[in-house]
Amino acid sequence: MDQFNTAAEKAKNFSKTPTNDEFLEFYGLFKQATVGDINVAEPGALDLKAKAKWNAWNKHKGMSKDAAKAAYIATYEKYAPKYA
Repeated sequence: MDQFNTAAEKAKNFSKTPTNDEFLEFYGLFKQATVGDINVAEPGALDLKAKAKWNAWNKHKGMSKDAAKAAYIATYEKYAPKYA
């Protein structure tokens, strides 16, 4: 298993829940690393959770999957001491 998949699995099993902003950081990078540029329509303004997730992913638009994987691993390493 590569470093990205290992970090993603470990992040899913954090003993404590990251803050919403930290979760969105992981989410946006994960989607960019696995799917690439955002490919879904922007949700309506009233769907706050979906909108936040969409924005978190959209801010990485144009980043290569490999760069997103590296950024995800760095983000995991930044938060692991706090939540692992």
